[in-house]
Amino acid sequence: MVTKEDERLVSLFRVVDELSEMIENIVCNPRIKLGNEQYLTDKDLSRLLKISRRSLQDYRTEGKIPFYRVGGKILYQASDIEDFLSKRHEKLNNQFTNT
Repeated sequence: MVTKEDERLVSLFRVVDELSEMIENIVCNPRIKLGNEQYLTDKDLSRLLKISRRSLQDYRTEGKIPFYRVGGKILYQASDIEDFLSKRHEKLNNQFTNT
């Protein structure tokens, strides 16, 4: 029986809260705007997601996260990041419900 004290459930809710906070930060704190789209720099995104810039580079290399290179600058479209986080959230949720 799963109760609200079950560590798996507590862990899932913790991840959901963290992802919600990340999405809110991305939407509410745009850095660069081109046309109607908002973009984040490598530095800004790593800070918002609380991961290293090296991890972002790995995500780019592995094709997990879309990005744009403008000159020598790496930019991430905010809507692409929202999609990435939503898919990750769905995957985690499915893993929990299938156990």
